[in-house]
Amino acid sequence: MKQLKDYKEDDFLMISGIQHFAFCRRQWALIHIEQQWEDNYFTIDGEIKHERVDNPEIHEKRNDTITVRALPVKSRTLGITGKCDVVEFNRADQGIYIPRYDANFLVTLIEYKRGRPKEDNSDNLQLMAEAFCLEEMLATRIEKGFLFYFETRRREEVKFSEELRQQMIRTVKEMHSYMDREYTPKVKTGNKCKSCSLRHICLPELNKNKKVNEYIDRRISE
Repeated sequence: MKQLKDYKEDDFLMISGIQHFAFCRRQWALIHIEQQWEDNYFTIDGEIKHERVDNPEIHEKRNDTITVRALPVKSRTLGITGKCDVVEFNRADQGIYIPRYDANFLVTLIEYKRGRPKEDNSDNLQLMAEAFCLEEMLATRIEKGFLFYFETRRREEVKFSEELRQQMIRTVKEMHSYMDREYTPKVKTGNKCKSCSLRHICLPELNKNKKVNEYIDRRISE
């Protein structure tokens, strides 16, 4: 892991990219290294749903809970930055002291997602990264967070175990390695290709037959 001084803000990676990376490393590289993007129903639907949540002007206070939306966060030790959909500060004697409110609070993150819980843990890794940033910024420890899925209309609890924490750190480290090398991995086809917004850019059907394509190109060049 790089040291604090090694990560300048120009080298920070987007936290939202962790989900792309966990879903498909090639998809992440096409978006974040090659700067390619193509909307489909799933990406547009997700953006519309997030517009309702990511309003940085809203700070709600109800009883002993303060809710902050679209909170910018970053970690210099990991070299990542992004926004938390919702952060709840719940007043508690054992929490972290917040000078602005002159009280102690426990910190809870809530990330909003379209659809339902995934089979992989890409959403969990993204939430863990956001928590890591807040821990670094507030000098505290956050034990859990929540994922809210629009299809099920439920909060799913995510415990920030040491195993999840270390997996997130390894993932971010690998992302930095790809970015430093400007490396785009070869395609690995699967069912997930059907729902990928970059299918028409990635062209997995062609890439999986790369040897045949290389042969044809070579023959044409002759």
